[in-house]
Amino acid sequence: MPTDIADGSQLTGFADWAVGVMETLGAPGAGLVIAIENLFPPLPSEVILPLAGFTASRGSFGLVDAIVFTTLGSIVGAWVLYALGAWLGRARVRAIVDKLPLMSAEDFDKTEVWFGKHGTKAVFFGRMVPLFRSFISLPAGVERMNPLAFTALTAAGSLIWNSIFVIAGFYLGENWHVVEQYAGVFQKIVIAVVVALVAWFVVTRVRSIRARKREESLVE
Repeated sequence: MPTDIADGSQLTGFADWAVGVMETLGAPGAGLVIAIENLFPPLPSEVILPLAGFTASRGSFGLVDAIVFTTLGSIVGAWVLYALGAWLGRARVRAIVDKLPLMSAEDFDKTEVWFGKHGTKAVFFGRMVPLFRSFISLPAGVERMNPLAFTALTAAGSLIWNSIFVIAGFYLGENWHVVEQYAGVFQKIVIAVVVALVAWFVVTRVRSIRARKREESLVE
């Protein structure tokens, strides 16, 4: 059943389920939902976190509890993906990338070099960027980034991101969804930038492949 709120409106679908888990399990429930969100990026943290604050404002648990447990949930979810990257290992991931359309093992090698130079910044700031907050844990695992450093950077980045949205949801109360509107704009900007970069990569790679084939045909 949808969860009734003070103004008589109702939370439905995913929001209703998330609040139900949080009200049933308390603050650990908020951590559980965020851990799941980390493993399945399509689930929006920009909705879950304000909901955690909203649920805390109803007295189900404290504001500090909400921040602490959502941060712990972020760490747990990140560690699952880190472990997946470590389990697959460099050779397997490199082989998978080499078989992908328009990709080559050299692309993985370049990414590996880039992560070696900027890995710490990527893990920290990546926790505050929609979509990337989950994916960044995979290369960290492949590269076997120092576990303590990975945990500390993940915790720090998650604490900042989670606190902003949880506190906003807590003080907005029944108007928690206002946060989602502004966060949605930010997420769309990020997605647009990513799409543009992917399009640029595909066009550049196709041109490179065609040029190489022309050179090979001339040699023959």
